[in-house]
Amino acid sequence: MKVLIVGAGPAGSYLAYLLKRRDPAIELRIVEQNPPDSTFGFGVVFSDRALEFLREDDEATYELIAPRMQRWHDLTIHHRGERVTIDGIGFAAIGRLELLRLLRRRLHAVRVEPEYRCTIADARELDGYDLVVGADGVNSFVRGDGERDFGTSIEYLRNRFAWYGTTRRFETLSQTFVSNEAGTFNAHHYRYAPDMSTFIVECDPQTWQRAGFADMDEAQTKAYCERVFAETLDGHPLVANKSVWRRFPKLWNERWHVGNRVLIGDALHMAHFSIGSGTRLAFEDAIALDRSLAEHRASIPDALAAFEAQRKPIVRKLVDAANSSADWYERFGAHMRLEPWDLAWHYVQRSGRVDRERLRRISPLFVQGYEQHAKGEG
Repeated sequence: MKVLIVGAGPAGSYLAYLLKRRDPAIELRIVEQNPPDSTFGFGVVFSDRALEFLREDDEATYELIAPRMQRWHDLTIHHRGERVTIDGIGFAAIGRLELLRLLRRRLHAVRVEPEYRCTIADARELDGYDLVVGADGVNSFVRGDGERDFGTSIEYLRNRFAWYGTTRRFETLSQTFVSNEAGTFNAHHYRYAPDMSTFIVECDPQTWQRAGFADMDEAQTKAYCERVFAETLDGHPLVANKSVWRRFPKLWNERWHVGNRVLIGDALHMAHFSIGSGTRLAFEDAIALDRSLAEHRASIPDALAAFEAQRKPIVRKLVDAANSSADWYERFGAHMRLEPWDLAWHYVQRSGRVDRERLRRISPLFVQGYEQHAKGEG
């Protein structure tokens, strides 16, 4: 089988490793338009299970990545000078660049070397392969002119966000809500290395306009955000890396394969960063596609159909939850009118997946604290 994978991020790299590990005879090419150590963003976060889903089928990769992850068991809300802890909401994080380097080690172990600085610019370059995998992100070339065939829909959220790092170490994944004369701001922040944290700044379009970000360069924008979150940063600087303002795309493809082309990862679907599942979905797409190809060796069309049939309902459910979370953030300024405990209560149920009784099992101390607050005892 002759395979082309476009994109060497987590989805494409891990799929390449799995395919070659299973069948060394596969003729596999993986191309990436960026240099090997070029990546925007800082840490990536996983939910409490982290990479446990790898243990069963790929313990070697799990053992390589898991020890390098930062872990914590609580989530913290900061609002109006008050700190509310939500116990039992565990996460783990790792630097995106560190994760890609570890995946390159796995590729090297199966004698696969990605072709970096290689841009596919002509659809004819996708010809001549038995299987073409689009793992090339939201602006996928593989999806390209076939968006009608894939049933692609993209809706950009209104809020703006900028992805920074900082040298301040945060002990939990935290949400900090603040306001100034321009409007309301939110920061998502968590450590991904012993001495580094991700720090995502978010604001609504009205705040963005009033703050004058449209007329600021990257250095001015960073300085402004440092002032807004001066108390949170506690004297530490923000660190920029392609930290431009973006709007998050709600991306979905109704059909996952067209002919011999199939999409995975962010080329296929996007899950809002507020639920910490994007990278995990990329890994799980790769695992599911590899298994379908193994189970339907005689027919790539059957393999792709099985991949979509098995995986799509699972991903749809999670993406729907992510979209509910994203919609909550679109209105976070209005939610900031709530008292800190009420904001935290509203926040933790934003995806529609956690009711009071489930939350009582997961976060008993938080529920107890909230109920005391609701009775006027807090």
